[in-house]
Amino acid sequence: MSRIGRQPIEVPAGVSVAISPGRVMVNGPLGELTQQVPVRMGVEQQESTIVVTRPTERGDDRALHGLTRTLIANMVEGVTSGFQKRLEIHGVGYRAALRGTDLELNVGYSHSVVLKAPQGISFEVPTPTEVIVKGIDKQQVGQTAAEIRKVRPPEPYKGKGIRYEGEYVRRKVGKRA
Repeated sequence: MSRIGRQPIEVPAGVSVAISPGRVMVNGPLGELTQQVPVRMGVEQQESTIVVTRPTERGDDRALHGLTRTLIANMVEGVTSGFQKRLEIHGVGYRAALRGTDLELNVGYSHSVVLKAPQGISFEVPTPTEVIVKGIDKQQVGQTAAEIRKVRPPEPYKGKGIRYEGEYVRRKVGKRA
C-alpha cells in the first residue's frame, strides 16, 4: 500500500469539497480549484477528511494512488494558504520591477523583458533583486517561476542570472593564462 496514498487529507473549516466521478472541486477562502482525477480511483469524503482508495494492486493503479492523493492535498492547501516561489536575481545592474501587474526584468539584454502575470498568479518585488510568485495552484506557480528563471538562467562562471531562493550554482574556474 502506498504510504502517501493511504494518508487521509484533512479538510479545514471553511473549505468545501465536491466530488464527482473523475473530478474533484475544492472551494476555500482564497478561491476555487478543479482537478481531473482518474475515474478508477475511489475518492470519498468522511466528515472532515478525504480518503483515496485504489481498485487493484496493479502497477498503474499503485502509481496513480499516491498522485491522486497528492493532487487533492495540494488543492486543499492552495485554497487555504496558497503557494509561493521566491527567486533571486544576481548580477551587476540586474533588477526586477512591477509595471502594473506585469513583471519587468532588466537582466543584461539590450531591452527589458516584460512578463505578463497569468490568470491566478501575482508577482511581488520586495527588493529589486527578489521576486515572489504567488498563487493557489501549485503547478501554475512552479511553471511561472520556471519561465521567469528561463529568461536568464544562472551561469557557472560569474554566477549571474535568476535562480530559486537557496539554489546552489556550482562555480567553474574559467580560463587560465
